[in-house]
Formats: sequence, structure tokens, C-alpha cells
Amino acid sequence: MIIKEEILHSVGASIRHYKSSEIIFSEGDPPKYYYQIIRGEAKLNNYTDDGKEIIQSLLEDGQSIGESLLFMDRPYPINAIATTICKILRLPKTIFFDLLKLYPEICLDMNRLLSQRLYFKLIMAQNLSSQNPTAKLIVLMDYLKSFQKEQSPYSFMIPLTRQQMASLTGLCVETAIRTIKVMEKNRIVKIKDRKILY
Repeated sequence: MIIKEEILHSVGASIRHYKSSEIIFSEGDPPKYYYQIIRGEAKLNNYTDDGKEIIQSLLEDGQSIGESLLFMDRPYPINAIATTICKILRLPKTIFFDLLKLYPEICLDMNRLLSQRLYFKLIMAQNLSSQNPTAKLIVLMDYLKSFQKEQSPYSFMIPLTRQQMASLTGLCVETAIRTIKVMEKNRIVKIKDRKILY
């Protein structure tokens, strides 16, 4: 969790409820609020000209949504969409900036988060130029597993669907499925009850 719920409530954050597939904000909207998920999951996405979805990020309990764009006077270049029923705290941008001045440690936490997300974007951007689907999936899995203490083979269950993995790596879902089967055959991953262990 980036900012404690009690702190957000104390400065007037309101709770919003979203249904699955409901839009939190749309590409082109001006950033007016700091959003933090209390419960649920959401995604940041775009669509290509031919309608293919590109998932930029998957978010869950305790994570903030689109906070980096509050620091710029530009419209959102992405959509934020609830992927499950969500309960989200929403704080107006001006109060959010006052909060950062009041709590310098939150600024440090925010900088860590923004650095982590930038790092993910950089490695995924490099990854998109690869033509090798196995390499693309391994980069994604390595990144996800890097936050775990246990690093032994097959100790980490990938928390994404095959569709999500495909969208994050720029692959079509059929290619991702085929590649994961080859990775299992080559003992890079194990599949147990349809779950991918890496």
C-alpha cells in the first residue's frame, strides 16, 4: 500500500465502487484524482488501430492507479478499467499534492513506486523488440519472480492468465499458449492444474 487508508480518509478521500469492466478513467481524460485500490483488481490498457488490446499494467489491492500522470498537465494516454468488482479511494489532485508536502515519507514511497514502474516499462519495451516469444515470456516471468524471496525453480506461481501474459508481451494468445507448452517441455516451467510454475 502506498498511502495508508487512514491518512487518505483523514484528508477527505472518498470511496468509489466499480463493477467489473467499468471504466475508472479513459484515454484523453484529464488526471484529476489520485486513485488507490482498497479491494479488487484493475488494468491499464490501450487499443491498437485494429482493436487489439495492449495491457500496460495489472493492479490489485493496495496499489495506486495512474498516479505518475498527476505530475503532468497532460491527458491520460491510457484507460483504467476494473477487472473485478473494485472498491477504490479517490482523492482530488490538489489535496494529493498537499498530502505529499505534509508527509515527505510518502514522497519517497511514491518515488520508489514510480522507479519500479519505469523499470518494468523499460525492460518490457526492450522485450517487445525481440522476435522470440520464449524470450519475451521469460523476461516477464523473471520480472514477476524478482520480488519473491524464494528463487528456486518452479517456486513461483505466475499470477497472470495466458491472455494477460500475451497482452503484456505483445504476443497473440495462441502464440503464448503454444510457447508455454514448449517451455514446459524444455523444463523452463511446470504446469500444475493449469497454473504456471516458474
